[in-house]
Amino acid sequence: MQNIETLITESVKKAVTQLYGADSSKLNIALQPTREEFEGDFTIVVFPFVSHSKKKPEETANELGEYVKNNLQEIESFNVIKGFLNLAVSKSYWIDFLKTISANAEYGFTKPQKDSPTVMVEYSCPNSNKPLHLGHVRNNLIGFAVSRIVKAAGNNVIKVNLINDRGIHICKSMLAWKKWGGGETPASSGLKGDFLVGKYYVLFDKKYKEELKQLMAEGLLSEEDADKKSSLMEAAREMLRLWESGDDETIELWKMMNSWVYEGFEVTYKAMGVDFDKTYYESETYLMGKEIVDDGLIKEIFYRRTDHSVWVDLTHDGLDQKLVLRSDGTSVYITQDMGTAYLRSQDYKFDKLVYVVANEQEYHFKVLFLILKKLGYKWAAGCFHLSYGMVELPEGKMKSREGTVVDADDLMQEMVDTAREITKELGKIENFESKEAEELYRTIGMGALKYFILKVDPKKKMLFNPRESVDFEGNTGPFIQYTHARICSLLNKAKDIGYAASVNVKDIADKERNLIRKLYEFPSVVKASADTYSPALVANYTYELVKEYNQFYHDYPVLKEENADARSFRITLSQQTGAVIKRAFWLLGIDVPERM
Repeated sequence: MQNIETLITESVKKAVTQLYGADSSKLNIALQPTREEFEGDFTIVVFPFVSHSKKKPEETANELGEYVKNNLQEIESFNVIKGFLNLAVSKSYWIDFLKTISANAEYGFTKPQKDSPTVMVEYSCPNSNKPLHLGHVRNNLIGFAVSRIVKAAGNNVIKVNLINDRGIHICKSMLAWKKWGGGETPASSGLKGDFLVGKYYVLFDKKYKEELKQLMAEGLLSEEDADKKSSLMEAAREMLRLWESGDDETIELWKMMNSWVYEGFEVTYKAMGVDFDKTYYESETYLMGKEIVDDGLIKEIFYRRTDHSVWVDLTHDGLDQKLVLRSDGTSVYITQDMGTAYLRSQDYKFDKLVYVVANEQEYHFKVLFLILKKLGYKWAAGCFHLSYGMVELPEGKMKSREGTVVDADDLMQEMVDTAREITKELGKIENFESKEAEELYRTIGMGALKYFILKVDPKKKMLFNPRESVDFEGNTGPFIQYTHARICSLLNKAKDIGYAASVNVKDIADKERNLIRKLYEFPSVVKASADTYSPALVANYTYELVKEYNQFYHDYPVLKEENADARSFRITLSQQTGAVIKRAFWLLGIDVPERM
């Protein structure tokens, strides 16, 4: 079927050209969905055409409305509110549209082609010195959903992770384990590997603060001077130097503790339902970063100070001077980020590289992208920072070093437990086997978590309340999942009775029309979500679709409808609504149960 927006736009252009002699190539038609309080499907802002018509906005709108109605059979009526022309699409168009999508199992999705743009999406990017926490949960859920949405909009997508497996923070955990671990392992402690290593990261910070306090008290030193005299911090720095010089003992310790963490990460990723096409490790990319620094020194993009540290001066670009290599030759974050970006460009020849990273790193990415452009990399123009807001709990901000984070594993288990408790309270597990019930709790709990996080625009800071998210009423994952299960139940009953789905009607009620119109919006929502990297558009669209369906379901019988054609039509409408709900939630990485 021809896109109705395109048909309307072309008809209005012809109207303005024929009625007022305007140049159609210079016309910009502002078409938007009609607001709920007015009659119609699409609204056109008429004010830009007044200069051509030399008439009042209302008169211009009426003339354009008459032209479109008389020349476009898909438009059945129009009305004018001041300078706005509201057009009502014919019921026959919406009926034919439902027929069309009923034959399209991938409605709303555009299949990528070989020559489609390649978009790389980086997300997760944990440090190998602690477990994933609530902040990582939002990062992973946004990155994974964006990857699916961008692919559904017709792009080739590569999902990548970057493990921050080297640096001073890693050495702190290693040093603490070496000094106070007593040979403890995940097997001997019963702790998940990433939890065990994180325990020593917290322990290092505790011992370090105790040492600082003592040094400051004994020598009346400032915190900065006490840090310089700290034996613990110096030992951590020395361990980093030994690592970068390839010291066998240090490398072996590093490999052992990182292997514990990676095993823990895999368990968490599987429970979260996210994956990656490729994982990069900073330990494998930082050397390329050093080579880039050497090249930048030759090109005089970087400069070396008297202490042998290497810097870039970005003050003329409105930024600052940035360290890219320490005086002892060890690299910093931006060094390895340069190396990682270069290696990715060689591996995949991407058109766009989207970094899903919290807004605390906005300045870092401004500097990184500018440096890459100065180095002459053409692909740097495609680098984009998807900056998302931090997640806070009702108790406030989390701090990894102080051990006050909410670990991802604990949070996911809490969500499943909460789903179990509330589901049992509501009595929604009748006739469920034990294993099936447990799978339902997981589906509801994880759906509640993912939806609650993804319905918020990524740019916004958010407050996460676990119990509030597992609610079967309102704008929540379980509410939408329950509606999907209700539709599945209806369709199963129809099948058992022998009622078929078909579209053989000539007239439909307003609420049926509204529901079809909402289904019509799905592809444009997917595209807008991909263009803005905002899964929130898909999430909130799904909620609006479900509300529209529930209004229809409340007011019109489906299986009890006596007219066979009307009944078959409503079965089809329910079927397609369920399919779009499932497809939309798949984009968000959320499962939908067939019964609840």
